[in-house]
Amino acid sequence: MTNLQKKVIFCLAGILSFACALGIAAALGTPLWIRGTMLCKTGALLVNATGDELQKFIGEIQYGLFYGQRVKQCGLGGRPTMFSFFPDMLNVIPASMHVSVVIFSAALIVFALVGTGFFMFNAFGNPYETLHGPVGLYLWSFISCSCGCLVLILFASEVKMHNLSEKIANYKEGSFTFKTQEEHFTNSFWIILVCTLVHFSNVFLIRLAGFEFPFSKSKELDTSLGAIDLMY
Repeated sequence: MTNLQKKVIFCLAGILSFACALGIAAALGTPLWIRGTMLCKTGALLVNATGDELQKFIGEIQYGLFYGQRVKQCGLGGRPTMFSFFPDMLNVIPASMHVSVVIFSAALIVFALVGTGFFMFNAFGNPYETLHGPVGLYLWSFISCSCGCLVLILFASEVKMHNLSEKIANYKEGSFTFKTQEEHFTNSFWIILVCTLVHFSNVFLIRLAGFEFPFSKSKELDTSLGAIDLMY
């Protein structure tokens, strides 16, 4: 592969990494991670609501990593309220897991920017082998992809296994009990997934540029050393 083709591939990978950093930064600050509906169980049981009447007791909830909004429906119309995770709900939600999601999301932005710098340096600079060359490109792409996977796994576990939406809906509710009707991941969550896949695809762009995977190279070296040892 010619140097021009390698530069084009590295520039493409760098642009994708930079776009991921911008996308993750935007996703981090928006309340578009989860959207769902909540049933006011207490109110529905009081009037024995069924069918169309039940719709009067189904509210909505939408939130991200820092704040969100819930609309309570208890038969008397919607009551929209805003809420914040920090510091209000840290004693209600699984705080360690939620903070980990925020930290890994911020780290993902940093690693994506570092990866962008490495790709551009390899495209237009004179990198040397250790960390600045292909090994560095593989390393930062792998770290970024791993961080993205951790964010997705931790947040999905927090929502599904720890009933995060239900805990938010019942926060400071003395007389009414809310139950999750349905919930689904929205734009910001899928942006993280797409960015994780982009970092994973960057690994194959590096390979397309003609650079072997680091582990395959080390394996070949170990084999050759073993052969030399046998000779002696």
